[in-house]
Amino acid sequence: MTVPRRVLPVIVVSQFAGTTLWFAVNAVMPDLQRAWGLSSAALGQMTNSVQLGFILGTLVFALLAIADRVSPRLIFFLCALSGATCTAAICLIDKSFAQLLILRFVTGFFLAGIYPVGMKIASGWYVSDLGKALGFLVGALVLGTAFPHLVRGLGQSLPWQSVLLSVSALAALGGAAMWTFVPDGPHLKVAAKFDPKALAVIFRSPQFRASSFGYFGHMWELYAFWAYLPLVIGAYLTFHAHPAVDVALCTFVVIGGGALGCVGGGYLSQWFGSAKVASAQLLTSGVCCLISPLMFAAPLPLYLAFLVVWGIVVVGDSPQFSALNARYAPADRVGSALTIVNCIGFAITIVSIQLLSATVAVLGPTFVFLSLLPGPVLGLLALRRLSSPSRDH
Repeated sequence: MTVPRRVLPVIVVSQFAGTTLWFAVNAVMPDLQRAWGLSSAALGQMTNSVQLGFILGTLVFALLAIADRVSPRLIFFLCALSGATCTAAICLIDKSFAQLLILRFVTGFFLAGIYPVGMKIASGWYVSDLGKALGFLVGALVLGTAFPHLVRGLGQSLPWQSVLLSVSALAALGGAAMWTFVPDGPHLKVAAKFDPKALAVIFRSPQFRASSFGYFGHMWELYAFWAYLPLVIGAYLTFHAHPAVDVALCTFVVIGGGALGCVGGGYLSQWFGSAKVASAQLLTSGVCCLISPLMFAAPLPLYLAFLVVWGIVVVGDSPQFSALNARYAPADRVGSALTIVNCIGFAITIVSIQLLSATVAVLGPTFVFLSLLPGPVLGLLALRRLSSPSRDH
């Protein structure tokens, strides 16, 4: 069956719109800290609330096989609408950080019905070209993550409530577009029942263990980098007295550049293999971690160029790790294996985000990203097993 030309663009745009909810509050966090009197630790706590909600949502969706029992398009629509409602509701709470954490946790739960389910919808239409499609989908996630910062940067005179309401409306429209314009694909399969006991056996495969631990190293770095990027850019601009440069717009450019890494890495993997592409990007990202304190003293154009390169490679390996994990997962436990690995990966982000929060308090923003270096180092060590061409293709 020929795939209608509208399918992939609508899935990508809907995925972009839905995932704008992920870091929506991060974009206005400086406003909330000033208006609500929040401490610097609030950033890490708020971000981790979303991550915890996503982990729980992923497990619940897998245990109940929700996307198999109900059309994944309907799940995507309902979760986008629910997540948008939770984000908009922040405008109604009165300086309650506890309520903010609850709303972000619930938003993270509904994101489990957007990001992974969007990939399931794509897999219903694409088989041989799924790797390329995943590159576009993860690229959409990256742009969705960056988009609230663009809204904040372009609407500096707007109240923070307007930013959240704009993102909420976009997410709801994305969910409606998925439901309206993308029918269920002909290759949509019912997943095997989730088996938590699979944890005892899935890591026995050396190749799957290598790809999973490479992914864990990648996750140690990714979300912590995204979460603390505005703080570090703001500190750099203050230190070098560049008050006219907008932090939110710089953050958008750096995070949004990661979409190029995802799509470009997808094309390069067709020639060099996923493992080599992932290793090259993870290595580059590790070098960026290492030299980040030195670059803090660089002139503004060089510093921003450095961050853009880092933004491209820090997430560009993500689709390749997804492809590697799917390839090497035990054939009889693919769904359970991928669910467990994703949950472990997001649990790792909680630890690294909290570590960066402590590092900022002790060492300041100049050295904060050095805490991310163990992720790329350990990830590269794990990927060595997959370096041979016969295993990479």
